Amino acid sequence: MSKLIEQYKKDRLSTIKSRDTEEWLDTVFTRPIGYLWARLFNHFDIHPNVVTVMSMILGAAAGVLFAFDADTTRGFLLNLGGVLLLMWANFYDSTDGQMARMTGKKTRLGRILDGAAGDIWFICIYVAIAIRLYPHLIPLTHIQWKLWALLLVSVAGVIFHSRQSALADYYRNIHLYFLKGKEGSELDNYPQQYAIYKAARWKDDPVWKFFMWTYYRYTRGQEQQTPQFQQLMHTLRSKYPGGMPPQEFRDEFRRRSLPLMKWTNILTFNTRAIVLYISCLADIPWAYPLFEITVMTAIHWYMRHEHEKMSKQLNTEI
Repeated sequence: MSKLIEQYKKDRLSTIKSRDTEEWLDTVFTRPIGYLWARLFNHFDIHPNVVTVMSMILGAAAGVLFAFDADTTRGFLLNLGGVLLLMWANFYDSTDGQMARMTGKKTRLGRILDGAAGDIWFICIYVAIAIRLYPHLIPLTHIQWKLWALLLVSVAGVIFHSRQSALADYYRNIHLYFLKGKEGSELDNYPQQYAIYKAARWKDDPVWKFFMWTYYRYTRGQEQQTPQFQQLMHTLRSKYPGGMPPQEFRDEFRRRSLPLMKWTNILTFNTRAIVLYISCLADIPWAYPLFEITVMTAIHWYMRHEHEKMSKQLNTEI
């Protein structure tokens, strides 16, 4: 039995990207459950992209349930159902990546779908919160939320949440790039993705063309937020073939980048999900987008400031 347990742990650890970039809650909760799902789906030869689409459906369904007030038993149970469905969607979000690493079925479409899954979840959630708030009064006022609710969730989701998540994803992949090399990272750049988009033809494959349109804009947004890191990469590409520096530099980059990973992890899923669960179950749904605009934005600013400062320092030391 002990050998089976050790083998299970060894197999599961082989499916994660890196301990450096893993959040504690994912390590002890999400990843183990996702691994079991991955083993099951692999047994039936289900493609990871199918699991990603399933997570999109579950996350969207969760959003629908968050549209109900939680001031009655029925409403509270519906919100609790939303919590469980979003947790299930997140398990599948972990599952598809582990399946891809277990089977080698890694595709650019899978990478794009994986990023789009979270967007679909939270678009539905933000719309649900706006609908939920619409007829109610803004706290401490006699003014109905109405269109103010739409403004609140639009600012929280489009302006703040999207930039936070994109940058957190970028910093994780930057860290993995210097830790494990190109093969161990999903660090894409805007010029390459734009070239792929331009080469694709709408009449041949409109779905792929659309995905690449969204993805090249996503990578462009990441690079626009990180001018000092882009300068560092320009220097590395000029000095070293392929832009991959010696191991000594990579070790130093990891040492300086590692303390920032905890902030990166906060800006991914678990923290915002926990705040979402509490605010919806407590029937104060406006607290979640407000948290995005204030607390998460402060963390985003600090993380970006420190990473850019690190990149500038490393660039001067090369």
